[in-house]
Amino acid sequence: MPSSTRKKVFISFDFDNDKLLKDSFIGQCKLEQSPFEVMDYSLKEASKEKEWEEKARKKIEQADLVIVMLGAATHKSPGVLKEIAIAKELKKKVIQLIGHKDGAYQRIKGAGHLYHWKWEILKKILD
Repeated sequence: MPSSTRKKVFISFDFDNDKLLKDSFIGQCKLEQSPFEVMDYSLKEASKEKEWEEKARKKIEQADLVIVMLGAATHKSPGVLKEIAIAKELKKKVIQLIGHKDGAYQRIKGAGHLYHWKWEILKKILD
């Protein structure tokens, strides 16, 4: 799929615990058949919260979709919760992907539908 027709996705994830999930997802996005491109992803919260929020807001504004990668502690991650709040304020579609097939995760209330991380599902969502 040409990159000009791919949806732009912002990846929200627990920076301290789920970097591997994000890296795996980005690796899949580089495949030619990927229906989306990751335009950016969660930022490590900086010491100045206002600056961090402004950077996150700008990145989320440019996205067609926000995908929350669910790991064991994602539901408690202040950065993820803030990114979801920003996305909702900007009226961006937010979905949650189960990051580990057999791992523990907790759905985040108000963060969109919960899906299994499968190509067929992602392609339907992004059509």
